[in-house]
Amino acid sequence: MGNLWLRIKVWTKIILFALVLLYVILFVAKNSAKPVKPWFWFNHEPQTTLLVLVLCTFAAGVVCAVLLRTTFMTIRQIRELQDRGRSARLDRELADMRAKAAMLRNKPDATSAKPAEGPPEEPT
Repeated sequence: MGNLWLRIKVWTKIILFALVLLYVILFVAKNSAKPVKPWFWFNHEPQTTLLVLVLCTFAAGVVCAVLLRTTFMTIRQIRELQDRGRSARLDRELADMRAKAAMLRNKPDATSAKPAEGPPEEPT
């Protein structure tokens, strides 16, 4: 039974690939000689074929998608870099505050200083 489902799966993929390939061949055949005049700017309408126009439009879309993704990734990296810098600065400030607090804690007070201990004095 498992072998039957594997064959169905493989043949379905082969048929779908053949249909897509047939469509691509028909698309190229029908649109390779069809002339178009796309508008790009005022008084500038070059004569080209529909196939070339479609391929150039597809390529431009791919380039724009890659540039847009790169832009968003760069913005995210800049934000992460700013966050790291901010947290590093806060860590340094916290370490400085702790060091100052430790210095204040370790200073001896003049009122609570104990006299120096030495050998006990003998009464005379």
